[in-house]
Amino acid sequence: MTEIYPTIAQCAIVATAFKILLFPAYKSTDFEVHRNWLAITNSLPLWEWYYEKTSEWTLDYPPFFAYFEWILSQVAKLADPAMLRIHHLGYDSWQTVYFQRFTVVATELMLIYALQFFVDSSHGVTKRAAQAAAISIFLSPGLLIIDHIHFQYNGAMYGILILSLVLARQKSGLLASGFVFAALLCMKHIYLYLAPAYFVYLLRTYCLSPKSVFRIQFLNCVKLASVILGIFGVAFGPFAIKGQIPQILSRLFPFSRGLCHAYWAPNVWAVYSFIDRVMIFVAPRSGLPVKMEAVNSVTRGLVGDTAFAVLPEITPRMCFALTLLFQVIPLVKLFVRPSWDAFIGAVTLCGYSSFLFGWHVHEKAILLVIIPFSLIALKDRRHLGAFRPLAVSGHVSLFPLLFTPAEFPIKTVYTIFWLILFLIVFDRMAPASRRPRFFLFDRFTNLYITVSIPLIVYCSLLHPAIFGKSYEFLPLMFMSSYSAIGVIGSWIGFMVVYFTSVD
Repeated sequence: MTEIYPTIAQCAIVATAFKILLFPAYKSTDFEVHRNWLAITNSLPLWEWYYEKTSEWTLDYPPFFAYFEWILSQVAKLADPAMLRIHHLGYDSWQTVYFQRFTVVATELMLIYALQFFVDSSHGVTKRAAQAAAISIFLSPGLLIIDHIHFQYNGAMYGILILSLVLARQKSGLLASGFVFAALLCMKHIYLYLAPAYFVYLLRTYCLSPKSVFRIQFLNCVKLASVILGIFGVAFGPFAIKGQIPQILSRLFPFSRGLCHAYWAPNVWAVYSFIDRVMIFVAPRSGLPVKMEAVNSVTRGLVGDTAFAVLPEITPRMCFALTLLFQVIPLVKLFVRPSWDAFIGAVTLCGYSSFLFGWHVHEKAILLVIIPFSLIALKDRRHLGAFRPLAVSGHVSLFPLLFTPAEFPIKTVYTIFWLILFLIVFDRMAPASRRPRFFLFDRFTNLYITVSIPLIVYCSLLHPAIFGKSYEFLPLMFMSSYSAIGVIGSWIGFMVVYFTSVD
């Protein structure tokens, strides 16, 4: 069969050269977080990893990621042994910087493999669409900003997720899909948000008979349970023997943090916070009480500092209930009519729900929605219509992560170029839907995308020029609120598409 160009490998070579040029770029506190984890796992015995607190950046990822850091630390000794000393807080020699940057690039091989596997699992006309989607993911501005400048290892993690999703495409790969996803949960617990979709899909297609939901395939249930328990046993077993599970859980789930993250992730609570800000000026004229201590909270999003002046307070239980409610809705269809497309749609909607209604959501978590959605965005033009505002709002919302002048042209030019290129390519490749599109939603999308350019110009250039360092949180609030409208609009649009599509 004729190979489709450009190939993922070709794109990877060019992209890697560009990413190497970014090695000296700005790096966030996440760089020090991972350097400290290298030091912890290399310098201390296993039993002390989750108790060490010399640095404020304590180990708060599951054990498999800690093991991953330990493996990297064995190589780090060759680059600069000083980076592995726990008391070297903030250590960033050029050898340390280049080593850690290189590990991000190297571990993206997992993403390349998974994307190629996704393309190879597609056939006919859909293969070209799969290739376009795969390249868009690999060249994603989100991964470039978060991993290669800000600093994290999301490329490798999402590679594992995509591998798990694609394995579920065939019945023969269902058990392997569960195995890979369980391993992913033991590396980064944020993927727990997607677990309900996996549970329902594997239950319906692997554990229950396709002929009747009342016939249980006991052997398959035993296989799946054994695989999952085995993975968790390997990850958490050594710590369970020492009675350290409560300590690990306290690190993984720190509910003492506030509702909103520092930059106001673009979700329902960003809009809620924005309305509360507006209500501060409206309340006195309407006779509504105003909590003055909340008014004086100027940052409105720092850890443990989320208070509303007029609107009711939001609790973790409320966030959990709303997240669960809006996850259950698409899972009903998945259980009744299981298919791979419905599974990817349910995974995407679980990501949406957790991002929109979750407690202390990080803006980086938008990739939980964008990446799985990308796999089915070219199914038809209705799917693409729901994806477009997400692609714009999700990536624009990441801009506040890079606030230094040197990175402004990189994040802006790269993101705009990516959006123009792939939205045009996707628009040409997406087939017509068998059901009518939504006229008003398409117009909303076009208007929404048009507004993004002047908003970026104001928040990044005009506001600092006009106000200097005054009202620093104002552009962040505008950016988050604008992005939240796009994410919420995309979610509503995709919910309609999901329930009216014929798989």
